Amino acid sequence: MIYIHIPFCKQKCSYCNFHFSTSLNFKDEMLDAMKKEIFLRKDELQNKNIQSLYFGGGTPSVLSADEIKSLIDEVLKYFNFKNDIEITLEANPDDLDKNFLKGLSDSPVNRLSIGTQSFFDEDLKLMNRAHNASEAEGSIKRAQDFGFENLSIDLIYGSPTSNLEIWKENLNKTVALEIPHISSYALTVEPKTALENWVAKGKVLNPKEEEQNREFYYMIDFLKDHGFEHYEVSNFAKPGFYSRHNSSYWKYQEYLGIGPSAHSYNGTDVRSWNVANNQQYIKKLNSNILAKETEVLSQQDQFNEMIMIGLRTVWGVDLDSLNQKFSENILERFNKEIQNKMEEGILKIDNNHLKIPEKHWFMADGIASDLFQV
Repeated sequence: MIYIHIPFCKQKCSYCNFHFSTSLNFKDEMLDAMKKEIFLRKDELQNKNIQSLYFGGGTPSVLSADEIKSLIDEVLKYFNFKNDIEITLEANPDDLDKNFLKGLSDSPVNRLSIGTQSFFDEDLKLMNRAHNASEAEGSIKRAQDFGFENLSIDLIYGSPTSNLEIWKENLNKTVALEIPHISSYALTVEPKTALENWVAKGKVLNPKEEEQNREFYYMIDFLKDHGFEHYEVSNFAKPGFYSRHNSSYWKYQEYLGIGPSAHSYNGTDVRSWNVANNQQYIKKLNSNILAKETEVLSQQDQFNEMIMIGLRTVWGVDLDSLNQKFSENILERFNKEIQNKMEEGILKIDNNHLKIPEKHWFMADGIASDLFQV
């Protein structure tokens, strides 16, 4: 699978610490550099038959439909698309007007991930989103009118501007709009963000973990009652609408990342990442030099990643794979620790897969970290 990072946004959301620029001055140069990177790295994926292509960011929908098509065409020069390929575009509601959707509907893009975040203006203002509540709902309906049935939306819970009743309304609206996939995250105060600054100065209340916990478990029950399957801590889907791209990450498959700050993985022990600087990225690619760094993952790193990723999913961690891949030295402490946590009821073994019971998923990362090799 291939991931393409579009490092541009109209404005900076208060909670975001991803790599992007709000200046589009070098957009054409960036697209040329990305196409060159695709060419230079065309032999890195062992499997040339691509099942998933994902445009993330940043905000990919700041590009025109023709620019998106041109990147897809570039990928097609060197890779084959499976007949049922999933091509996802992350988009902001304010970009999904009729003209853009018309152009997109004539492209191979067949899945939209819409950055809705909330259907309430007060939440959106705190997050410094470029859209309002009316646009949030309208963009989804327009996308459906243009034939996009495979839709996902992002929702953020646990905001200081929200509460359980507002969160219930967000979920009711989502179900009423017949959206088949939801990615939902607790509002987190990340370093070097406007939100961190506001909290530090007392302008905004720090999100309350107990409120986020309550809203998380309400969401699980509510969405299950409406036919959704909870397949990863933050992801819910109707049957047949799991994100194929993200599921590949969670199953440790190889992927190629194109664009500034994008990561790649060979499926075993090599990870690389591109420089998180637009100008440096363009300059290096103009000289036919890849703007990336590479590391070989130690046995310890590989083990910790498998535990962290696997325990966030409904599939869990395959214990047979762990026993085949890692030494007794690594497994000895791990086996003792999982016995302790099984006695506490926060881990279980199902069909020889280690899993966290769903009622403890809100603390999944903390539980996984206790099992790490250090």
